[in-house]
Amino acid sequence: MLISGERKLERMRDGRVVYIGAERVDDVTSHPAFREGAKTVAGLYDLKADPAKRDLFSYEDDGELISLYWLRCRNRDDLARRMRCCKAIADFTYGFVGRSPDQVSGLITGLAMNSALLDRLRPGFGQNLLNYYDHARKNDLYLSFAVTPASGRKDSGLFPGQQRDDPNLQVVAEDESGVTVSGMKMLATSAVYADEILIGNLTPIDDKFKSEAITAALPLNSPGLSLWSRQPYALPVRHEADYPMSYRFDETDSVLVCNQVKIPWERVFLHNDAAMSRRIYIESPANCYQNHQSNIRFWSKMGLIVGIASRICQANGIDKIPAVREQLGRLVSLEALIGGLVAGQIEAWENWPDGFATPNRRIMYAALNWCQEHYTEIVDTLRTLLGGYPLVMPASIDVITDEALGGIFERWWKTASIEATERHKLYKLAWDITGTEFAGRHMLYEKFYAGSSIVVRNQSDREAPWQSFHDTVDRLLANIELPKV
Repeated sequence: MLISGERKLERMRDGRVVYIGAERVDDVTSHPAFREGAKTVAGLYDLKADPAKRDLFSYEDDGELISLYWLRCRNRDDLARRMRCCKAIADFTYGFVGRSPDQVSGLITGLAMNSALLDRLRPGFGQNLLNYYDHARKNDLYLSFAVTPASGRKDSGLFPGQQRDDPNLQVVAEDESGVTVSGMKMLATSAVYADEILIGNLTPIDDKFKSEAITAALPLNSPGLSLWSRQPYALPVRHEADYPMSYRFDETDSVLVCNQVKIPWERVFLHNDAAMSRRIYIESPANCYQNHQSNIRFWSKMGLIVGIASRICQANGIDKIPAVREQLGRLVSLEALIGGLVAGQIEAWENWPDGFATPNRRIMYAALNWCQEHYTEIVDTLRTLLGGYPLVMPASIDVITDEALGGIFERWWKTASIEATERHKLYKLAWDITGTEFAGRHMLYEKFYAGSSIVVRNQSDREAPWQSFHDTVDRLLANIELPKV
C-alpha cells in the first residue's frame, strides 16, 4: 500500500519524543527546526503515490502496490528497475538526503533474502524478520536505524578515575514476552521523520558484550524512547533563498536514547550473538543493497554539484576560459564515473544468495571507497570556482521587501548574465554546499556514514578474488625461464 504525503505527516505526529537541547519537541511537522524537512518527506511520498509514476516507484504483489525499493530482485532487470526507482528518489532530494525511505529498507530487504541465516542463530528469528519485512513493505514504512555504539565503555581503562556506567544500548531484562533495552545508540539519521527504527550492530563487538548484540525493530513512539537531535540547521533560517539546502533538506541526526524500552519477541531478529550481530549484514545482501542505494544517491549529488559549478562560472563570466573549462570537464568526468560504477554493479550482478540477484559487491565497495576519497576534493573544486562571491551577498534576501534597498540591490548586484535575486539564490545555494554547517555535515556524512575508510577498504579486501590474482602472478612466474646450470 502506497500512502500519501498527508498520511505520512500524520504518522510523524504519533507522540514521538525529540529533544533539541533541553527543548522537548512533540510535533516535528510544525516545529520550525523540522517542518520543512517533514514537507520534503511528504512530497516524496506524494511523488511515489502518483498514479502516473506507478511503474517507476512500485511493483504489484497479490494485487497490492508496494514501493519498489522493497523488491527482492531475482534477475538483472529487477535490479535495473529498482536502481531507477532509487535514482528518482535521490534526484528528488538532489542526493542530499542520505537516509531516505529506500535506504534502510534495502537493509531489511537484503536480510529477507537470507532469513535462514537468522534461524540458524535461533529458531524463529528468521520468520520474525520475514514477518517484519512483510509488515514494513505493506504499510509503506519509513525506517531509520541506529547501529553504532556510543563511546566510553566503563572498562576501557583509558581514563582511570573516570569510569562510568556503560552507555551502550543493551538488553537489561528479558521474559516470555520480550526484551527490555536501555542505553544509547548512534546515529539515528532521519529518525525524526521515520516511522520505526532498527537497532543493531554494523561494527564488531566482543563476545563479553553480548548483551549489546540485539537486533530488533521498534516504533519511534515507544514508551521510554527519545531522540536527542544535534543542532538543526533549518532552525535559524528565515528565508529559503538564503540557505536553500539547510531549509528543505536537513534530514537531521539524533542519538537514540532508550530508558527501559520493551520490545516484543516477534520484533527481535538476533539476540546474544556478538559475532553474528555484524556478520548478518555481510552474509546476506543487506549491506550491499543498502550501500548500492548510497552510490546511487552520490550520483544524484554529483549531478547537482556539476550543474552549480557550470552556472557559477557563467554568472562569474569565466565559463569560456580554457582553464575553467578544464576544471568543469574534470567534474563532469567524475559524475560520469560514479554513474558508470552504479551501472557496472547492475551489469556484473551476482546470483547470490541462490535464487536472488544482488548488485556486484566488489564494484559497490569500490564505489563506496571512491566517494569517501573524492568528496572533499569535489567540493573544494566547486569552492574554488565559486570564489568569495557569496560573501558579497547581503545578509538576507529580505532586502527586496524594502523599496529603497530593493532598488539598490536590483541595480548594483546584477551582472550582464544574471539578475540580482537569481544571483543571490545561486551563490547562496553554492555556499550551502561548500561553506555552511549543512555543508560541513555532508562532508562528515560522506566520509563516515558507511564507517571509516579503513572499514570500507577492509570490505573490499574481503570481497577481492585474491586466489585469482595470485594465480595470475604464479602463471607468469612459472613461464619465466631460468638460465641453465
